[in-house]
Amino acid sequence: MIMDIVLPTSTLTILLPEIVLTAFAFGIVLLGLIQRLRNTLGYLAFVGTLASLVLVIMNFGVEGTLLYNSLVFDPLSQFFKVVFLLVTLLTIIASIRYYHDHLHQGEYYFLLLIATVGMMFVASANDLIALFVAFELGSIATYVLAAFDKDDPRSIEAGFKYFMIGALSSAILLLGMSLIYGITGTTNMTTLSQMSFELGGYTLAALVLIVAGLGFKMALVPFHMWAPDTYQGAPTVVSAMLAAGSKKMGFVAAFKLIILALLALRTEWYIVFAIIAVITMTYGNLVALTQRSLKRMLAYSSIAQAGYITMAFVIVSYTHVDSVVNLAMGGALFYILSHAFMKGGAFLAVGAVGYMLVRDRVKTMLAEDDIENFSGLSKTAPITAFSLAVFLFALAGIPLTAGFVSKLLIFSSAIYGGLAWLAVIAILNSALSLFYYARVVKVMYWDEPKFELGGEPTAYVVAVLLALLGTVILGVYPGPFVDVAMRVAEVFL
Repeated sequence: MIMDIVLPTSTLTILLPEIVLTAFAFGIVLLGLIQRLRNTLGYLAFVGTLASLVLVIMNFGVEGTLLYNSLVFDPLSQFFKVVFLLVTLLTIIASIRYYHDHLHQGEYYFLLLIATVGMMFVASANDLIALFVAFELGSIATYVLAAFDKDDPRSIEAGFKYFMIGALSSAILLLGMSLIYGITGTTNMTTLSQMSFELGGYTLAALVLIVAGLGFKMALVPFHMWAPDTYQGAPTVVSAMLAAGSKKMGFVAAFKLIILALLALRTEWYIVFAIIAVITMTYGNLVALTQRSLKRMLAYSSIAQAGYITMAFVIVSYTHVDSVVNLAMGGALFYILSHAFMKGGAFLAVGAVGYMLVRDRVKTMLAEDDIENFSGLSKTAPITAFSLAVFLFALAGIPLTAGFVSKLLIFSSAIYGGLAWLAVIAILNSALSLFYYARVVKVMYWDEPKFELGGEPTAYVVAVLLALLGTVILGVYPGPFVDVAMRVAEVFL
């Protein structure tokens, strides 16, 4: 069968980022069989991911379709590919130390790169079948990664719970997609966007199933139950990948499927997404208040952050003013980029402390990520403590950080779109979150250290500082990045 290709450049060029990353993934798993090369695999994974990122940036703005319009290469897909690859780079840098001398390094980096390839294809998917296959490619690899520390019962539990809930959500999503195909006779999203729908029983059932299926992936309440246990039990570097990268795969799928493909049902989403957004942000923040485990706290915080991003669905469904829609979606995209640095960096900083406790054989009856283990961290690990403090304040929306600009954009779009009440609820939730973020900072800077640590691990410090740099640049000099997000958001007009 001859592929339908409409490209300004060759097929090889536009697919080169995915091809390079896949080639490195298979090359790494083969080289992992050679024992003396094992400790070089992380560096090879870094080179492959960096090469793929450079290729995506070089092709930014190049548009085209592939495989009968099943895959679309446009600014939206390229934006999310940049986010996925940045998160993977940070994860790989920290993993070089975390999995140093690990027997199965080859398999680990293979799964990490293949998960990223799956996410990249989700960003490009323009067909329900292509979207589902790419989703499963990205998801199945992360199920294994969550359980990768097979000697740790918590990791096995995290992977099992993640797999069970993920499989259920995939089945629900597939059933919703099947109903859409049964109603319309097509799986192509461009064709779906040009159709008109009547909100009958089958259409309503399809919409509910799709929202539920994607809600699991985005960890929206009430579909969030897997996230805290998975983030806490999984290896911390994997938790960073899941919170900062994999969750964004759910958002790009939701943007493409709900906002673009099911455009005709736009006005029907308003109440549903308004309720989900409010409950998600409020529940996430309230439960985070009571957590002693920093990984669980960050997990519930991540749920709350998903609630803020979900406001974009409410605004788009409520208003049809192009400028407001552009501001809402641009704000959501900027928030997603910012969240990748803030949340990824926070998890890696927590992981650095856990690594130091294990490395230095510190005797403690508490879990590695218990808040008491961070007492006086500013004196024993000053770089990690300072970075974590900035990440937490950024997540709370303190000025001169990426979090402040992100919330300013999306909260402003709610006000301009006639949803001031939604913005007020979001602002109150942000104020509430400052309490549990500030509590961690207080413990790190005002309490006395419980034990001595023998120096901060270089690989972790590099990854954390890169995330810190992204968080600060996006907060202090956001203009160019906001402009890019707004241009990408024009896809939704």
